[in-house]
Amino acid sequence: MPDSGLDKLFITGVSPVTMDDVTSGFNIGSNVSLDANINEFMGFTESETRDILRYYHQAGKLSLDVDFCFDIMKQWYNNYRFAPESQNVLFNSDMVLHFVQQAMKGTKLPQNLIDQNVKIDYKKLRYLITIDKKLNGNFSRLKSIIFDQEIISNIEYSFPVEDLTRQENFISLLYYFGLLTIQEQKRGKYLLRIPNLTILHLMYGYIRSGFEDVDIFKIDIWKLSNLITNMAYDGDWKPFFQFLSEQIEKQTAIRDYLNGEKVIQGFLLAYLNVVDYYITQSETEMNKGYSDIYMEPFLSKYPDLQYSYLIELKYISRGDYTEVALQEKIKDAQEQLDQYVQSDRVKNTIASTQLKKIILVYKGWELIYCEGNLEK
Repeated sequence: MPDSGLDKLFITGVSPVTMDDVTSGFNIGSNVSLDANINEFMGFTESETRDILRYYHQAGKLSLDVDFCFDIMKQWYNNYRFAPESQNVLFNSDMVLHFVQQAMKGTKLPQNLIDQNVKIDYKKLRYLITIDKKLNGNFSRLKSIIFDQEIISNIEYSFPVEDLTRQENFISLLYYFGLLTIQEQKRGKYLLRIPNLTILHLMYGYIRSGFEDVDIFKIDIWKLSNLITNMAYDGDWKPFFQFLSEQIEKQTAIRDYLNGEKVIQGFLLAYLNVVDYYITQSETEMNKGYSDIYMEPFLSKYPDLQYSYLIELKYISRGDYTEVALQEKIKDAQEQLDQYVQSDRVKNTIASTQLKKIILVYKGWELIYCEGNLEK
């Protein structure tokens, strides 16, 4: 049609809320958001990412080893899939280019692995997880996603702004924000997962901000980060957990949210990750078991780290607490730590750091046992 003012139109970056408004008066468009044919439009494949690194390395602009960079980027920037039928997972192109740009400035890893441009501001989530200065069901859903690192859900193509806080729409919005990605189809829906360490770190921040925003739990992050520094370089780990425990005792509102081992484990992870000395792993398979928390030293970025940690957490409800139950939990935890420390994962990642094994036992919200020892 030579006289037509518009032949084809391809629109990107449209939120599902905007989509609902756009298509109400534009009903000849097709939503291709989950089309496998355009999956690779949305990022860099592994081979493309390697090609970028090789190009700048061979040009003398990138001094770091290509494989070294690729391994770091794979943990922090990879694993996006935008259609269940797609074979390739993708790197976030913005993150890749940020890394390369920063790495070319020196001979070490970039100080900030997370580009500010990819951060979803907490303010964008605030009105979805709080109502009248109180946390709603979407905050509980966000916590559950972070603790499990996955959820099964449909992905809604579009919805009006007034339905934004509905659970299925909230989860879909997390997907469109890039905070969740498609792993596979399961039970007629989508298995959505947190794609990488960058997003996991951002999500831990949302949990901390959510608690603080509604005056449930406020803590001195600067002091907390210094305590983690002491853990990393001096092996002085107990003050961190004691400080956190003291704040829980003082700020009673948080106690209602600490009901169960898994919940407390997720709470600890949110505050252990205020700095990135460690790649913290939870429920990781180790020597035919699953460790509660393994603080793997991030030696690629901090080669002078001195200590790494295996943490076993046990929970006893306040109504079920007895001294006998406490001793049984301690015994079980010690046996599990002795088992996990023999795993190849631990042996291959602690390098020259000294490994400390820590046992934490909670009676409800209260930390009643906090002891550890150095693995010899």
